[in-house]
Order: sequence, then C-alpha cells, then structure tokens
Amino acid sequence: VQLQASGGGLVQVGESLRLSCAASGSVYGFGTMSWYRQAPGKQRELVASISRGGTRNYADSVKGRAFISRENAKGTTDLEIDSVMDEDTAVYFCHARSVLNDRIDYWGQGTLVTVSS
Repeated sequence: VQLQASGGGLVQVGESLRLSCAASGSVYGFGTMSWYRQAPGKQRELVASISRGGTRNYADSVKGRAFISRENAKGTTDLEIDSVMDEDTAVYFCHARSVLNDRIDYWGQGTLVTVSS
C-alpha cells in the first residue's frame, strides 16, 4: 500500500489550501487517517486526524481553520485549511493505520506548502 499526497504549492496568506491523499495497492481499509506536517527546523507534528467512524481531532494551531475528511470506500483523506498563515508553511504528510492491525501504518511522501505574504 502506498499513500500519495497532493495539493501542495504556493498559497497566499489568508487564502485556503486543500490537500488530498490517495492510496494505491491492495487496500483493505484504513483505521485512523491523519495529516502531519514538518516545518523547517522543527519536529513533525500532528495537524488533524479522523477515525474510521468520523471522529475528528485537530491541533490547537489549526483548530477552527481546518477540516479533515475521508472516504472509506476509496481510502482517501483530504485536509482543508482556511485563512492560512506563515506558520502553516511546512511539508505535509498523510498517514494511515491499517484497519486490521493498528500497529501497521503507512506514510505518504509529503507535499510542500509554502505560505507567502
């Protein structure tokens, strides 16, 4: 199973960004799906997660500005962040856990988002 993240690029301060993550290979299904990000010189941090049942959690830094969604049948997840700020500049990674064994997980390759003022 491979995850492919897309949608990164240059975004102006105050605009919205939307990232998508799709799975390829033999996909039985995913448990919790998440988005992480890593800013230059910083550790990777969890941005948002969504359980298979739709329970969502957000980092304080994006709470109220972000929305994570998923389509279980397709094995995809999207992340939208509104009113982007300079601090949103980072490489964004999608992550998913196997629905059969949550100790098995998968990472996407990362997509760069650069916020410009």
